[in-house]
Amino acid sequence: MKAVLGLNKWANANTNIGVDAVRVLLGVFLVYKGVFLLSNPEETLKVLGSVPGLGGANLLMIHYVAATLHVCAGVFVALGLLTRVVLLIMLPMVTTALFVNLSGSMIENNLLQACLTFIACACFLFYGSGKHSLDYLLRLHI
Repeated sequence: MKAVLGLNKWANANTNIGVDAVRVLLGVFLVYKGVFLLSNPEETLKVLGSVPGLGGANLLMIHYVAATLHVCAGVFVALGLLTRVVLLIMLPMVTTALFVNLSGSMIENNLLQACLTFIACACFLFYGSGKHSLDYLLRLHI
């Protein structure tokens, strides 16, 4: 707990609007990816189908869980609410996206998006939500 409080103090002292804008853009991108996954199930199932050992109902379940988690996490990250917790939940999914793109049908654009998203998630996992967030506002009013 002391480590998280120390990270919060450091992030709030060294914050600027640019870093918070990147956090909001990451959240918007996650929402976009979730909506894209929901609106294009055939393409998503095709990419997931290229991974050995997955098939049938598992693919469909993974598809809808991933899409829903992307949308929910994107909203939370964009608003700056529970950013570290949400990104801790998202990090295994983004790591899986990296491995799926590397082991299955590799599409360079998807691999680049997964790499950049992984890096941004890892950075904000340590940095937190910053001063321009709901976490900061709620902390001031409690």
